[in-house]
Amino acid sequence: MSSELHYLTIAQSAELIRTRKLSPVELTDVLLKRIEALEPQVNAFITRTAALAGRQAQTAEREIAQGHYRGPLHGIPFALKDIYDTKGILTSGGSRVGIDNVPQEDATTTRKLLDAGAILLGKLQTHEFAHGGPSFDLPWPPARNPWNLEHFTGGSSSGSGAALAAGFVPAALGSDTGGSIRGPASFCGITGFMPTYGLVSRAGVIPNSFTFDHCGPMTRTVEDCAILLQAIAGYDARDSGSIEQKIPNYVAALSGDIKGLRVGVLRHYWEEDLPGPEDQRQAMEEAIAVFRSLGAKLEDARARQMNDGMDIKVIIAESELFAVHHKELMARPEDFGRDFLGRALPACLFQSVDYVEALREHRRYMTEMEPLYQKYDVLLTCGFGPAPRLNGYRTVNFWKRSNVFTPSNVARSPALVVCGGYSKSGLPLGLQIIGRPFDDARVLKVGHAYQLATDWHRRHPKLELGTPQPILDHGNEPERPNLNGTMFGFVVQMAHRAGLKLNERQMTILLEGAPYALAMAERIRKPRARMEAPSLVFRFNGNEH
Repeated sequence: MSSELHYLTIAQSAELIRTRKLSPVELTDVLLKRIEALEPQVNAFITRTAALAGRQAQTAEREIAQGHYRGPLHGIPFALKDIYDTKGILTSGGSRVGIDNVPQEDATTTRKLLDAGAILLGKLQTHEFAHGGPSFDLPWPPARNPWNLEHFTGGSSSGSGAALAAGFVPAALGSDTGGSIRGPASFCGITGFMPTYGLVSRAGVIPNSFTFDHCGPMTRTVEDCAILLQAIAGYDARDSGSIEQKIPNYVAALSGDIKGLRVGVLRHYWEEDLPGPEDQRQAMEEAIAVFRSLGAKLEDARARQMNDGMDIKVIIAESELFAVHHKELMARPEDFGRDFLGRALPACLFQSVDYVEALREHRRYMTEMEPLYQKYDVLLTCGFGPAPRLNGYRTVNFWKRSNVFTPSNVARSPALVVCGGYSKSGLPLGLQIIGRPFDDARVLKVGHAYQLATDWHRRHPKLELGTPQPILDHGNEPERPNLNGTMFGFVVQMAHRAGLKLNERQMTILLEGAPYALAMAERIRKPRARMEAPSLVFRFNGNEH
């Protein structure tokens, strides 16, 4: 298990393969052996495709030997979050509900990577249907953070973050609806990029929220994210949210020169809206100093309060998620995990007026971001602080706490997370760079310049063969709140109207989140002009959806 191979970047591997100094078969074999040895500690995979990978590696080696080199992903192993359709291979969504789902065709992004000559090592762990946090009551145990196996990977692209940090794969695809690429990138010390909404096809990817879902690359470096994005970006008529744009050369944009760049620092994210620990504050100050040393012009800036974006996102996204899974939630709620139910069930309390008001506020939110985009080339802010313990996770906190990543989903802007340091306990700390819509190349350029000037991304966790996986008590049992009679009656009535037949525990799960969902609905009802439009606008010229 040579560390010289299993922690190679895509760019490094591609150059060695192109010049015939490294065989795709050799690289694939090393990674498969490492996965076999260490996967029991990490739980990164739902399905491993070792035999298929071996055949694909032999094909790649033969093609390259014959002079048919396809490009920088030819012969490069990768893995997919298990919401990406793979022809003839289980796509479970991490759920008992999807345990028999074997697609008849590939997702658009899957096909693009395979056509580029990449080698599929398997399907990666995901929180249930790309939503929620870790559940211990699903068919597959939650992924563990390779930096500390008792800690959380972040979600919902949990297996993608874990597999990259553990040296199982150099490339993975995740999805991001409210931070699901960037959260694992932050907690696992890797690089994760959420492209502009509509830039990468979602066709063949199990939906979470039609309004906010993004598909994107997860790697160890920004350069590798650019390589992956180059392969998967582009218009796809199969995705109703896809937007036709000219695709630049993302790799060529990585010049390393950001002198004179205007950077707005969203300091209030980590100092006021969601105050972080001292480790995180110090890491952010050090990152600001790095950007200044590179010649960027930084000044403090302010966006809307983080909670505003959370209200918009949750009302819209949970309503859409509830609709996607409504049939199964009515017929078989017992087949969903506790955490998924804790987020999805309270959505039955949102009414049509709440959904439309949230869409109207969504449009207002995007409009109010425009002055920031005009004033600054990029925005700089924090990622997550150090990863919490897995057994400290509580579903109800989803409704109670904001999220540093959600504002970018609501703004539909590209956002990159790179490692910006480590806590005193040795856990990664994230750094986030946000750009204007369709200015993805600049965001990658800025992140790449930061990585050239620092070495945080070059550090790796130490996993030892034979180490048993720590046993954790699961906790996270729902607690029934003390609701007044009026609210209790409303919740029961709305659940009945939605066709839900819930047992006592499931009703407790719904009731636990109910006060917070109803408070969100109350906050979103703001004074508006009669003509104020929602964000769901469709134009045939392809410029806005």
